[in-house]
Amino acid sequence: MGVSRKQLARGGGDLGLLGDDDSGCVILHLDMDAFFVAVELLTRPELRGRPVVVGGRGGRGVVVSASYEAREYGVHAAMPIGRAEALCPRAVFIPPSRGLYSAYSARVFDLVAEVTEDFAQVSVDEGYLDVSSALRRLGSPAVIAAGLRERIEAETGLTASVGVASTKVVAKLASARAKPDGLLVVPQAQVDDFLRPMPVEALPGVGAATLQTLSRYGIATIGELADAERAWAGRVLGSHGLMLHDFSHGIDRRPLRHEAKDHSVSAEHTFPADVWRIEELETELLRLADTVAGRLRADGWAARGAGLKYRLGDFTTFSRSVTLPVPTDLAADLHRALRPALRSLREQHSSGVRLLGLRTHDLIPLAESGRQGSLFDPEAAAPEDGGEASAPVAGQDAERREAQLALDEVRRRFGKTALTPASLLRRSQEPE
Repeated sequence: MGVSRKQLARGGGDLGLLGDDDSGCVILHLDMDAFFVAVELLTRPELRGRPVVVGGRGGRGVVVSASYEAREYGVHAAMPIGRAEALCPRAVFIPPSRGLYSAYSARVFDLVAEVTEDFAQVSVDEGYLDVSSALRRLGSPAVIAAGLRERIEAETGLTASVGVASTKVVAKLASARAKPDGLLVVPQAQVDDFLRPMPVEALPGVGAATLQTLSRYGIATIGELADAERAWAGRVLGSHGLMLHDFSHGIDRRPLRHEAKDHSVSAEHTFPADVWRIEELETELLRLADTVAGRLRADGWAARGAGLKYRLGDFTTFSRSVTLPVPTDLAADLHRALRPALRSLREQHSSGVRLLGLRTHDLIPLAESGRQGSLFDPEAAAPEDGGEASAPVAGQDAERREAQLALDEVRRRFGKTALTPASLLRRSQEPE
C-alpha cells in the first residue's frame, strides 16, 4: 500500500551498524512494495520510473497506492485525489482494477504457504510468517526470506520487502526500513539499537491522540518511551500504554494469528454521488452481503447477527441490527435479514444515501453452527471426537451452499470478478 504518515516516520539509526546474526529471528514480516501500483505496472511497463497513483477519481476519490516517485512529492495512501493532483500534477492516475489485486495476492500467499503453514495474512499485501518449522528444510531465517522474495519476483513480477526479527513488532518495523525491495535482519542482541532512535509514532498503535499525550510528557522517540517506567505508561495510557512500553523494548506478546477484538466481519461502500433509488440501494446491499459472506466462508465462520450502516448525504448515520434465525455464511440470508431495515430507513428519510455498510457479528466456527461444508463430506457427518454430528443442511439450503463453495473456488483461482451473481450484473455493467 502507499506510504502513510507512520511509515514515513520509521527512519532513525544507522542500519549499517546492525549485524547479520539471524539466530532466533524466526518471525518474518512480508510487505509487498507499492502493491496496487506494482500490479498495474505489470501491464503498463512504460510507466515505470514515473509518478503513478492508483485511486478513485471524482470528488470523493482517495489514493489507494502511490509509486515511490509520487511519494517524493508527498503523495500517500488515503489522501484525497484532489490533494494528490495538486502535489504532483505530473502523476499518472489509474483507477483501481477490480479483482486483479486479490488474484495476485492469492498467488503471493500461495508461495508463502509453500514455505510454512504457520502464517497470518493481515491484508491483501502484508503478512507475518513463523519459519521455525522450515529452518531444517530451507535454511536460516534470512536465507528463507531471501528465497521467498526471489520466488515472488520470479513468479509474479512483483517485489516485496521483508523484515526478519524475533517478534512481530520488530519484524514489521524492519520491513518498513527495508523498503523498497529490501531485506533487513534485526539481531536479537541489537533490538534496542534498532528501535531507540526511531520516532515514537513509528510504533503500531501510536495514533495522533496517543502521540499528543506522549508529546506532553516530552517523549518523542522509542528510546525515551523505553526509558520511562512501565507503570507510568500504564497510568497514562492504560493497558494500551503497557503494550506500547513492551513494544519499545521489542517485546510483543501477540500471537501470530489473532481475531479482531469485535469478532466481526464487515464491508461498506461510499457512493460517488448520493443515492435515492431503493432498487440501487438493495443491489448494493446484496453486493456487500456477497463480499461479507465470502469472507466468512474463507475464514470458516458463520454469523448469528448482522447489522446495517446507513449514512445520509449530511453524514447523519443510522444503524440497525438483527439476530439471524440460524447462523449463516450465505449472502442471500444476510440480504434477506437486512432488507426490511433498509426499506424502513429509506421510507423514513427522504435524503440521499452517501454510504451503506453491512457488518456480521456474534461469529462462531462453521463446525459449531449446524451447517456443513458439504452434504457429501463423510467427515462432516461423523466427528472424530465422538460428539454429536452437525445437523445436515436440508434441500435447497444445501444446494445454495454447494453453489457458493464452487463460486468461491473459481474466484480463488481466477479472481473475484471471474464469476458474478446474476442479480449484480446490471450494476456491474453500468457505466461509472
